[in-house]
Amino acid sequence: MEHMLGKINLKSVYFWLIVLVFVLFPFVIDSRPMTILLTQIFIFAILAMSYDILLGYTGIVSFGHAMFFGFGAYATSVMLKNIDSSLTVFFLSIIVGMVIAGIVSFLIGLLTLRLQSHFFAMFTLAVSGLFLVLAEKWRSLTQGNDGFTFRAPEIFSDRINFYLFVLFCLVLVFLLLRLFVNSPFGKVLIAVKENETRTKALGYKTIYYKVVSSVDAGVAASLAGSLYVVSLRFVNTSMMAIDVTLNALLMTIIGGVGTLVGPIVGAAIIELAKHNLSILAKTYPIFERWIIFFGIIYILAVIFFPKGVVGTLKEKWEGRKMVRQQAMKQKEDAA
Repeated sequence: MEHMLGKINLKSVYFWLIVLVFVLFPFVIDSRPMTILLTQIFIFAILAMSYDILLGYTGIVSFGHAMFFGFGAYATSVMLKNIDSSLTVFFLSIIVGMVIAGIVSFLIGLLTLRLQSHFFAMFTLAVSGLFLVLAEKWRSLTQGNDGFTFRAPEIFSDRINFYLFVLFCLVLVFLLLRLFVNSPFGKVLIAVKENETRTKALGYKTIYYKVVSSVDAGVAASLAGSLYVVSLRFVNTSMMAIDVTLNALLMTIIGGVGTLVGPIVGAAIIELAKHNLSILAKTYPIFERWIIFFGIIYILAVIFFPKGVVGTLKEKWEGRKMVRQQAMKQKEDAA
């Protein structure tokens, strides 16, 4: 028991040390581009973690996750432009985006999660497409594909303030989602993913658990959308494109499905790859087709890290640990 507590406390120490490093980063290294890049990584890490709740802990594949990202993006940008660019309106817009995302994800889950997972994936893709068309056609509100700019709250004119706020949101979301998946509720979710039929036979209403996880994922994705548009001071319909969903999916798979930490690592890998490949494209024309090299990176990651970076490393670490424990046991038996 004491060994377990020591292990948990050690993990907590490492976690808060990493957080402290990122808190101090913009004050130690005065690099505006790097601060902006890290902010983007934190935002997409939130989006990827929200997708991991569906894919990694519930076994649900969604092709419409960008829809919830877009709800947050448009709720924040429209309210900041049409009402006021104050901090109060910003926080209110985050809540509005979350409520809309929560309601839509609840209705979609209730209608389709009784069916097989591929039906849910197709339905979310269709509904996401409908909202994308709505955003394109409702030009009086969204200005369609052209989009619009808006003013962010004055406090975020300093990029360091916004960086710290996004970092706070990332830490908060991570802690809440970790609490969620480690709770008895989360254990049932994992059981649903592993064997839904057996979980039903044990008396659990699996639809209830799947709908709640869908709502949680949608709400977290909406928060990421709200933060993303403030980082750009611009919004258009690309926020709801399927590319956003595919990015979240890739980040989750590359980092490690069902780990929560994995999507953060995946977001860092993908955003750093995009950033560096785009820089190389300015010097070497071959890198203008950076999406090809990006695909190569993904293929290599899947080959060498079949369970994602974090998942594979965790598996190898646990395997070595088990071998050491067996060796020690054999020595004790021999003695």
